[in-house]
Amino acid sequence: MYDLIIIGAGTAGISAYKEAVKHTQNILVINDGPWDTTCARVGCMPSKVLISSANRLYDSQHIDQVGITTESSFDTSHIMSHVRALRDRFTTATIKDVQSWPKQHRLSGKATFINANTVKVNGKHFQAKSFILAVGSKPVINQNWKDLLKDHLITSDEIFELKKLPTSLAVIGSGVIAIELAQAFSRLGVQTTLFARSQRVGILTSPNLQLMAQQQLAKELNIYFKTLPNSVNLVDQQVNLSFEYKREEKTQSFDYLLNATGRSSLLDSLKLDNIDPLFSDLNKLPVHPQTKQLANLPIFIAGDAHTDTPLQHEAAHEGRKLVDNCLNYPKVKKVKSLTSLGVVFCSPEMAIAGQSYKQLQDKNIDFITGFSSYEKQGRALILGKNIGGVEVYIDRKTRKLLGAELFVNSAEHLAHLLCWMINQNITLDEILDQAYYHPTLEEGLRSAFKHVRRQLLSV
Repeated sequence: MYDLIIIGAGTAGISAYKEAVKHTQNILVINDGPWDTTCARVGCMPSKVLISSANRLYDSQHIDQVGITTESSFDTSHIMSHVRALRDRFTTATIKDVQSWPKQHRLSGKATFINANTVKVNGKHFQAKSFILAVGSKPVINQNWKDLLKDHLITSDEIFELKKLPTSLAVIGSGVIAIELAQAFSRLGVQTTLFARSQRVGILTSPNLQLMAQQQLAKELNIYFKTLPNSVNLVDQQVNLSFEYKREEKTQSFDYLLNATGRSSLLDSLKLDNIDPLFSDLNKLPVHPQTKQLANLPIFIAGDAHTDTPLQHEAAHEGRKLVDNCLNYPKVKKVKSLTSLGVVFCSPEMAIAGQSYKQLQDKNIDFITGFSSYEKQGRALILGKNIGGVEVYIDRKTRKLLGAELFVNSAEHLAHLLCWMINQNITLDEILDQAYYHPTLEEGLRSAFKHVRRQLLSV
């Protein structure tokens, strides 16, 4: 019997193994599929390569914003091969690391539970005192549409395998993946149309910033809000989409349809109902939100197999922390301990640090919103990136920073600073007493904090 079996060798599983092997050699990692991570293969990394190329091209075409005029021609025929080359570099590094593990610690195959301490893999049974389930997730897909459209219906798992940029692309969804990829392909010259179920884009919950983001992204993308296709067909290797918009029936044709409506857990592949019939419904799976423990069993779930924060850094953190719960069971500690941080790599970037506007509203917390527009912010003007704004949320009584939402250039960096401020539990006065170099984008944050202070002084 093993001390610990880890099922899944993505970000969470690899992090769990690296922590566990410090404490025991009686360990086994079981993995079905590639021994690399979703992030490196089909997620964070290849998408950011594509986005980087798209933004470089966009900036060169709008260089007049910084007082330069130029005449240039561009060849985008090597974009997709460039994306795959860097992607392969990232995945090769991960696979090389995994291959350095002792062979007796690795097993390729599909695991299914026989009971609470036994799994079956390749016809053999393996037992463990505890388990970490880090099987990850897969893109949601409409199987009927897939049957009709075949290779012309793609997800984020397939899009980076395209040999060349398509001429046109329809995107279903308006979340993180949909917005990032739609804008990137559009900036690379692909005629891109986005179909959104709701009147929302990305992750922003602030009504002010959400509207700002919708208006800005609509300048680049053809977005049909509150509209989904009624039917799809493949005609002469073109995807025909029929839909109703503003009470008018429309049909448009595209080279590909990208389905980016979210991801679903791969826990259903493990036959958890063999442990308990009640585990057959993944939507009702009794997983503790803070400890990630399944019921009262020595079974813990890491990463995006079961989470409301499907983020790489969260998965890695959970993988490491869950090892302690496994090896010291039944002593169980909370593993969800990071201050919330989310980023969308559109342009401008979206980000949320700490609690969002909606979360604070739903909890009826008495907070003050500080806003700063970046349209006239000095450094943003210099960079030709004077778009969007930021909101910071300060508790009225304690004057502590609770959260922030951003829709600005370099939000990925500003959000980290805000996240660390929140984690340090510092007050508005302490925040304003820090150094703000001039001229920087960070000065815009100071403006937002000063906006809060003025509101407090006026009471």
